[in-house]
Amino acid sequence: MELFQILRHASIVGLLSMLVTVLPLGAGLAYVLWPSEARLALMRPVSLAGLFAALCGTTLGAINVLRGIWMAEGAVDWRIVAIGSAESLTHLFLAFGCLTVAWLCVAAGLRRTAD
Repeated sequence: MELFQILRHASIVGLLSMLVTVLPLGAGLAYVLWPSEARLALMRPVSLAGLFAALCGTTLGAINVLRGIWMAEGAVDWRIVAIGSAESLTHLFLAFGCLTVAWLCVAAGLRRTAD
């Protein structure tokens, strides 16, 4: 339940960047189940899109943290800055995790086609 509350507070760009970062995982799973040259050729652009979406989400999070520091009246609560910075890094964590599993699926699919 807490995950859905967190996602409800995310911006549209943040949600879209997380959605795009998961797409390479789906493409990798599709390749390991049904290997073909077309699916393999699709992996590279989908992986790049996932990586760029993660960078976009992380950059957006950093911009929001810096905006929060700029808008703060008086002393800055660095605990809140640390929380915002950690949240902005979740896009990269999700993307690198999905890309790792996706390319491991591609490796397994290549192994299957070699046999």
